[in-house]
Amino acid sequence: MRATVDTFCEYEKVVVGIYGAGSFARELAPVLRMQLAQKADLLSDVDVEVCFVETEPSRSMVGSWPVISEGAFMALECEAKFFNVALGDSGHRRRLAEKLLDCGAVPVEIRSPDCIEYERNRISEGAIFCAHTMITSDAAIGKFFQCNIYSYVAHDCVIGDYVTFAPRVCCNGNVQIGNGAYIGTGAILRPGNLGRPLIIGANSVVGMGAVVTKDVPEGATVYGNPAHIGK
Repeated sequence: MRATVDTFCEYEKVVVGIYGAGSFARELAPVLRMQLAQKADLLSDVDVEVCFVETEPSRSMVGSWPVISEGAFMALECEAKFFNVALGDSGHRRRLAEKLLDCGAVPVEIRSPDCIEYERNRISEGAIFCAHTMITSDAAIGKFFQCNIYSYVAHDCVIGDYVTFAPRVCCNGNVQIGNGAYIGTGAILRPGNLGRPLIIGANSVVGMGAVVTKDVPEGATVYGNPAHIGK
């Protein structure tokens, strides 16, 4: 199920949990606030509560929203619980997402109102699109993708599950990225060719500012211009 903020209108009361209360979660909170404000008319009859969720909360509030434990989040009474995971580490994000899914919580896409999307894209559940991000056309994006500020996904790209884009990632056309890959700030992925995409292997790391001109093996770490495997 690919749920968005629009999905909330199907219920009388929903709770939204942002897992994590650190730096990225605090950046994400205003994005969700803007989404809710933009949909105020649609959600006028819905009671929407938002909280941060941590395994062991170290504070009681972040801004205007409370910080609660996993157990407290799951014990809240409402028609539906929605969540997203504001953690950059793909392995940790996957484990937490699977735990919350097993408990019946529903992943919700969080998307800045100024994110631009063209057409014919296939986007899976739990994606996050921060401010000034873009998806052009005919891209396929896996579960719990994180697209940080000023990053873009161009035409015919295939993005796996739990992939993380740091800020200002330039993912040009015909690029295929495996599950769990991390693409660092300012990295540039050259365009592949139709039928011969540039491949970034699963669980690989592309370093900050790297210019990737050839395939990256699974699990490798690359950096530099042109990008090369670290020793």
